[in-house]
Amino acid sequence: MNEREVIVTTQHGQMPSFAVSPDGDGPWPGIIFYMDARGMREELRNMARRIAKAGYFVLLPDVYYRLGTIQFDLQKRDQTMITMIQAASRSFTREMVVADTAGMVAWLDAQDKVGPGQLGCVGYCIGGPFVTWAAAAFPSRIGAAMGVNGVRMVVEGPDSPHGLAPQLKAGLYYGFAEKDHFSPPELIRDFTKALDDAGCTYEIDVFKDTDHGFVFPERNVYAPEPSEAHWQKMFALWDKYL
Repeated sequence: MNEREVIVTTQHGQMPSFAVSPDGDGPWPGIIFYMDARGMREELRNMARRIAKAGYFVLLPDVYYRLGTIQFDLQKRDQTMITMIQAASRSFTREMVVADTAGMVAWLDAQDKVGPGQLGCVGYCIGGPFVTWAAAAFPSRIGAAMGVNGVRMVVEGPDSPHGLAPQLKAGLYYGFAEKDHFSPPELIRDFTKALDDAGCTYEIDVFKDTDHGFVFPERNVYAPEPSEAHWQKMFALWDKYL
């Protein structure tokens, strides 16, 4: 595996990121991996490595870079840390994410080991809206978008992911947890209806008896079989569209 810490230049500054790809010259399809609310950590790097082992060039950005260096020690989580995580995760706007994605697309385009075709993206938790905003903003560049445990997918205002459904041209996959209070059944219903009404090409799964974060092996809600199922859905999506 080839991996390194890199800096992606955006219109808002320098964004530290982790890049990983298979051994060899490639080129490999490019994947943008949007983190969850808990921020950059080795758990996410390991997930990026797994994607890379399957034959992809993965870029995992620290999207909290505007706030400085934020590394949450989740083993010491208390109410103060939870409040900080919630505040950080709500600091984004669609404009910010689209601007960051433009920088990431440009960075990937400059890499010899990234193929010339369309890119894929995957995001967890806050990354659910991010992949949707990115796919809507870059329909000619992002060919496949995957959101898992997405939060705030249906909200009031023009930035709501569900309201952007008519702009989505990528192949789409969304996975939700059955017991996730961040994404209750009515949200999933309304989001699905928006995709249907817009004629999007998509698949949605609601994983039975799972909770928010079930895909992460270091969480106490980790569910091995549904998590492995989400990996299979991911690679099927990439294989089909990239």
